[in-house]
Amino acid sequence: MNHSIDGAIAVNPEFMDELDQLFGERVSRSDAVRERFGKDESYHPSIPPDAVVTVKDTAEVSTLLVLCQRFRIPVIPYGAGTSLEGSVSALHGGVAVNLQEMNQILKVNHDDLDVVVQPGVTRRQLNDYLHDSGLFFPVDPGANASIGGMISTRASGTNAVRYGTMRENVLSLEVVMADGRVIRTGSRARKSAAGYDLTHLFTGAEGTLGIITEITLKLYGIPEAISSAVCNFKTLDDAVATVIETIQYGVPIARIELLDAVQIDAINRYSKTDYPLAPTLFLEFHGSDASVKEQAETVEAIADEHGGADFSWTTNTEERNRLWRARHDAAYACKALRPDGQIWATDVCVPISRLAECIARTREDLDENNLLAPIVGHVGDGNFHLVLLVNHDNEEEVERANRVHQQMVTRAIEMGGTCTGEHGIGYGKLDFLEAEHGVAVDVMRQIKQALDPNGIMNPGKVLRLTS
Repeated sequence: MNHSIDGAIAVNPEFMDELDQLFGERVSRSDAVRERFGKDESYHPSIPPDAVVTVKDTAEVSTLLVLCQRFRIPVIPYGAGTSLEGSVSALHGGVAVNLQEMNQILKVNHDDLDVVVQPGVTRRQLNDYLHDSGLFFPVDPGANASIGGMISTRASGTNAVRYGTMRENVLSLEVVMADGRVIRTGSRARKSAAGYDLTHLFTGAEGTLGIITEITLKLYGIPEAISSAVCNFKTLDDAVATVIETIQYGVPIARIELLDAVQIDAINRYSKTDYPLAPTLFLEFHGSDASVKEQAETVEAIADEHGGADFSWTTNTEERNRLWRARHDAAYACKALRPDGQIWATDVCVPISRLAECIARTREDLDENNLLAPIVGHVGDGNFHLVLLVNHDNEEEVERANRVHQQMVTRAIEMGGTCTGEHGIGYGKLDFLEAEHGVAVDVMRQIKQALDPNGIMNPGKVLRLTS
């Protein structure tokens, strides 16, 4: 049976009566709905909440949190469910707050290049809406995640090397605190020196400090020209050396993705492509017609110095879309490599000078432990993903996978990196957060306890309340 933080049974009749009175048919306690809202896209099993409440505006979120605070009932915000570290699991029961109907694009400020949205807006929805405006939102984690969820996990993606992560692209938030207070963390100004940086405190907090209900984001002009390129290499070292030199030259590249030979094999099988089975870079250049041509030619010359082969680039929209569709279908391609295996996706991020070594040693660990796991990375910022394909009914295989995962994350931290570049902590990487931040985790606990003294906000995620 699920329990709330203070040990009282979460399915409290008085609480449930008040919940039904306030939200009526938008309260669901069916097994199927609860099961769905207790699961993200990770390998972690569904841990369902006691109830799911669909909210439509900030006032309703505030009302719900006041009620949950009074009864000390756990609250788990839920966007699109695309997180990868168990961030939406109801570890202590409670209420999942379904934000999917808070999906309005409230205002586009064309002259100022910003937009105000609700948290349930997805990235594809936003860019479809902006399509005829000449503007776009660049952060692209692959999945059609909600904007609120992307902020909560401090998401990133293929465009981060040029446009930054969610951290760099959020101007202001409206947040409902654990006690129901509604605050605004900033303004539409592009910079401010006024007080503590609350906007970035909530960016990456995974719903453990409050619920985001309104967001102001930066936008960018759609480039005049876009070209995409592909190039393969004999070794990972050669591919990464090309990336490092490209950045050192100051080429304003928009995307640099590294796929190892196992990932290329998966993509060829799934997307019916015919790339050579070798470490491969997918690249994209944004700018004027002349500048994207110059960028592509510069990178081609750099790649050639490092043994790059079959360098080809195109501005043809259909060909570009085919290239990036194959990249975004990488997870499905991985799954198809082993139908009886379950995807266990994880990521780390290191200084790019250590990237080739970190990937190569991880591949050695995988081979030594006889594990199938493609590697793909946003190498422009040192971030790579390991996609373990594991039969979770095989305890010995899971043990081997755990060992490789532990080795990879420990190695990344020792190299001056982080245990996660963009997936977040959830409850899947709690131990690694402690290893990475040490005593600083105590400061995080103090912040958590100050803003959520009863521990109702997504409990058990990001950090443990006691060391």
